[in-house]
Formats: sequence, C-alpha cells, structure tokens
Amino acid sequence: MPAVKIGNRLVGEGYPCFIVAEIGLNHNGDLGIAKRLIDVAAEAGCDAVKFQKRTPELCVPQEQRNMMRETPWGQMTYMEYRYRVEFGKDEYDQIDSYCKVKNILWYTSCWDEESIDFMEQFNLPCHKIPSAALTDKQLLEHFRRQGRPMILSTGMSTMEQIKRAVEILGPENLIVLQCTSTYPAADEELNLNVIKTLQKEYPNIPIGYSGHEVRLAPSIMATVLGACMIERHITLDRAMWGSDQAASLEPKGI
Repeated sequence: MPAVKIGNRLVGEGYPCFIVAEIGLNHNGDLGIAKRLIDVAAEAGCDAVKFQKRTPELCVPQEQRNMMRETPWGQMTYMEYRYRVEFGKDEYDQIDSYCKVKNILWYTSCWDEESIDFMEQFNLPCHKIPSAALTDKQLLEHFRRQGRPMILSTGMSTMEQIKRAVEILGPENLIVLQCTSTYPAADEELNLNVIKTLQKEYPNIPIGYSGHEVRLAPSIMATVLGACMIERHITLDRAMWGSDQAASLEPKGI
C-alpha cells in the first residue's frame, strides 16, 4: 500500500499509527488554552494537533445569525459567537511558532474556500476535509488544487457519497477516516467494521479512524483493525463550556 507523507512521517500500512489530537474549537477562542492543549498533545507523544477554520459569513446560515446564545462571555448572537471563537493570523502565527518549539505538527480542517486560502500561507503539511464538506464538489476541488496531502472524514456519509468524493479528490496523497458524527458517540454507533470495508474498497488508500466516543478502547480496536491514523478530540476538562468538550479526551486519556 502506498504511504502518505505528512511532515516527516509516513502514514500507511507498516508504519506506526499517526496520532492526531483534535483541538478544534476547544480553545474557546483563548490562545492560552490552545497552547496548553498543544502542551498536552506534545507531552502525550501525539504526532499532530488539528484546529478548525471557518469564515463565519460564509458558514453560518442567514436564519441562525441573529439567534441569541448564552456563552461564557455573556449573551450574544450566534454570529458574534462564531467570530469570538475564530483565530486570525496573529493567533495562528503564534500557534505555528509554538508547535515548532514543541516539535509537533499542526494543521486545520477548513470549512470554506476562503479559509483554505487563508491557511495556505502557513505551508501546512496537509489539509483536513471535514465530514460536512464531503458532498461539496466545489470545495473538494479547491482542496485538491492546493496540491497538499488530504485527510477526508466520512461521518454522516453513504458509501456512494464517499466514492464520489474520492473520485473528485483522486486517490493520490489521500487518507480516508471512518467517522461517526455523534458527540459523544455511543459504542453501538461506531461501526468500526467500516474500516475493513474501506480497506477493501480502497486498497491503495490509507484508512484511519476519527473518534468522538468517550472511552479509549474503540481507538485501540480501530488500530487493531488496521487504522493507520487515529484522531481524537482533546480538552483540558470535559466539563468546560463548548459543544465538543464532552466528546473529548482529557490529558490523562490522550
């Protein structure tokens, strides 16, 4: 099986499993929390940390923009909240420098073309394609045009949708992750055998696993089934405010 090179690491059959600590938005817009989460991932021996990047005016539906939301910073519209938790160039410059000091790779999942273009300035080792973008042909083509390795999550997707996405992206420099988009996911929802199905369907594409469950065992089981990449959300405390905290691993867990 061909391997995909991410930074200085080869990902594929016969190589050590590549472990990604998904910080996502669990930093709650606080650079200090982001750096502490990078510390956690580096100390645990993870290969990379991942963030998320959105352009709120492109990603927030019109009907949701003025909905009021309770946040740690008081009541604000959903649009204001989305801007509050997004990092810009200054923050990502610091994240880039900090990850180099900590000797850990970093990259993002981008939810729109403008975000992809923004992240290109950091010369990241790869791009992550979120599950929600799997059927967005135009966005997939924009990812492909960047010429970087791509990681595709498949939560909420049918096999036909996955096949179409792989056709658009092409099999070169691509990693596909089995994923269940429930936060947190119950064991009976994980369907880890899809890893074997994807391996059979794509013998020349490394297959991994993106997990949102609370327990540790499913990630180990996924590796036993042949997953060459494991992605898990991390948090400083699962009781922290935020939509993904409960589906994340605390420092001891990662």
